[in-house]
Amino acid sequence: MNAIAPISSDRSKTVVSRFAVPAIRCAGCIAKIENGLKDTPGILSSRVNFSTKQVAISHLPELDDDQLRRKIEALGFEAQVLADNPLSEEKGSTDKLIRALAVAGFGMMNIMLLSVSVWSGATGVTRDLFHWISALIAIPVIAYSGRPFFASAAMALRYGRTNMDVPISIGILLATGLSIYETATGGTHAYFDGAVMLLFFLLAGRVLDGMMRDRAREGISALLKQTAPGAMVLDDDGKTRWVAAKDLLPGMQMMVAAGESLAADGVILSGSSSFDCSLMTGESEPQPLEKGDLALAGTLNLSSPVTIEITATGEDTSVSDIARLMDEAGQRRSFYVRIADRAARFYAPAVHSLALLAFIFWMFAGAGWHQSLLISVAVLIITCPCALGLAVPAAQVVASGALLRKGVMVKDGSALERLAEADYVLFDKTGTLTLGRPSPVNLDDLGLTQKQVALALSQASRHPISKAIRAGLLALGIEPAVLDDIQELPGKGMTANWGGVEVTLGKPEKSGDHLSSQLSIGTDSVILQLQDEIRPETPEAIAELQALGLPAAIISGDNRQSVSLVSRALGLSAQAGASPQDKVEAIARLTDDGHKVLMVGDGLNDGPALAAAHVSIAPGTASDVGQQAADAVFTSESLMPVALSVRVARRTMQIVHQNFALAIGYNIFAVPLALTGMVTPLIAAIAMSLSSLIVVGNALRLNGSAK
Repeated sequence: MNAIAPISSDRSKTVVSRFAVPAIRCAGCIAKIENGLKDTPGILSSRVNFSTKQVAISHLPELDDDQLRRKIEALGFEAQVLADNPLSEEKGSTDKLIRALAVAGFGMMNIMLLSVSVWSGATGVTRDLFHWISALIAIPVIAYSGRPFFASAAMALRYGRTNMDVPISIGILLATGLSIYETATGGTHAYFDGAVMLLFFLLAGRVLDGMMRDRAREGISALLKQTAPGAMVLDDDGKTRWVAAKDLLPGMQMMVAAGESLAADGVILSGSSSFDCSLMTGESEPQPLEKGDLALAGTLNLSSPVTIEITATGEDTSVSDIARLMDEAGQRRSFYVRIADRAARFYAPAVHSLALLAFIFWMFAGAGWHQSLLISVAVLIITCPCALGLAVPAAQVVASGALLRKGVMVKDGSALERLAEADYVLFDKTGTLTLGRPSPVNLDDLGLTQKQVALALSQASRHPISKAIRAGLLALGIEPAVLDDIQELPGKGMTANWGGVEVTLGKPEKSGDHLSSQLSIGTDSVILQLQDEIRPETPEAIAELQALGLPAAIISGDNRQSVSLVSRALGLSAQAGASPQDKVEAIARLTDDGHKVLMVGDGLNDGPALAAAHVSIAPGTASDVGQQAADAVFTSESLMPVALSVRVARRTMQIVHQNFALAIGYNIFAVPLALTGMVTPLIAAIAMSLSSLIVVGNALRLNGSAK
């Protein structure tokens, strides 16, 4: 009997420390940290995970965590040592951003109401009163909601460095300071609305990023929860005791009862049973294991108790290796920088430099500091990247809503961008191309007595095939027979006594291509055949994907026979018996060949592949890990939503490109007017708002894209 081979893992003798670095914002931050740590004596390598905002440092034991933390902070980034779980992240950061966003949104709406009155012609005491009320609202809002930007900028400046939050903070504080001066001196204009609006849109982007990171962390945590919290360990004196999973050691003997999950990898010493190994292979049919076979953590013992000698625990188990694959695969994908981020990386410094140059020019031109500062602030406001910042998320939100109405839940807006770029599709088989629910296909061949006996036997078993037979018989309205001495025997299935006649329901002596079970009543036997049906509209969906320029193939952990049935039916090439590592390597090979892979899978074993792919989709019936690792989830039984998602994603990117053109065109027209002093801060704020409305209006055209 060939057991499942565990994923190999090359363990380094060096120490690996992990730190949470919340201030990582862009590819420049990644390069700054990795290059800054590279030449430090004792540090062998450093790796930034942008998705989870973590830094993993491989170093010699002579360096402790405090020294490494100070080194990261010297680069201008606040760092915290992570807890014992290397895949965890400090919780609560996204909640803080959401609270800051809510406060900024509340302040923005109220200040805008007051600003409309001023824009409408309020003068004198009324205007001054509205300015003071705006100041009373704006100052605490900016002080509270601006903390994520101000703290990050202060940390960078403290060590003589800069980051994206430095120009943002300068712009907000400059606009606020000038607004306070205008209010105190009875000036005509105040710009609290522009400062708070800018803060609101910037925070909205940070919240979306935070949610994406939380989702990535939850996917890995869900995988690690598949292992049991502990096991019953057999001592030398024959007594048993409960031992937590973290205290298990290689060499211990654990007793695993039927219905229990394994807390560690190990070799079976005694007993034999059927195991649900879908965690590792995705195979829907349980795998029988006996003495000498390897059983892996996270697999479920289905039928009989076994005694297992532990060979690997904790981070050394195969399920932890899968979690690491997901983490590393997610990191590779995390280096993909969104279009808006790429533009903002150059856009913000250029805008602030332009505002500074405008101030200097007008000072030398003799305009005076007040007028020069007004022109500079007008440049800052009119070039506020609100329209640019909305170009991507506005289109993504509308498109995501349109897909949601068609049963496709897009979990991360950037997934639409990556989905539009996909040019190759890999499908898992069980639960993806098929429904993942084996059903009996020849129940009509059974007599009434056989159906009653089969129902009585199947409803006493937890085996997936027994469950399928039971469901099929109950749907026919069959009543179970009355049986005595019902037992479940390893390798034989269910046995019982029916009126003095032995009856059994188990694996047939000769299995065909389909899942099957043999019902025996005395000397009479009949084979019950089961089949996992292909999802509705699958051929049509694959044809549409190919028409969109996406060739498809199957990669599955199932056996060769079951995979070949589906591949022949759909006309696709296929790889069977693939482990989680095999799937990740297949994606890596396609990526090296220049492809951007869309992975469609559902099982726990698909988690690393879903994370490694350029973009991924899972059905609603997928495991928690599969749904967490995927970028989108479709709820219908049909496979057509996969093709629909690609089509909508491509239309979305067309709208995004149009939005960028509108935003950039607006700035090309408006900036020269502001630089020449022809635009006041008030007109600049109105123009900025109009540019944002135009971008949003263009994005709303995506409402009908999913028809």
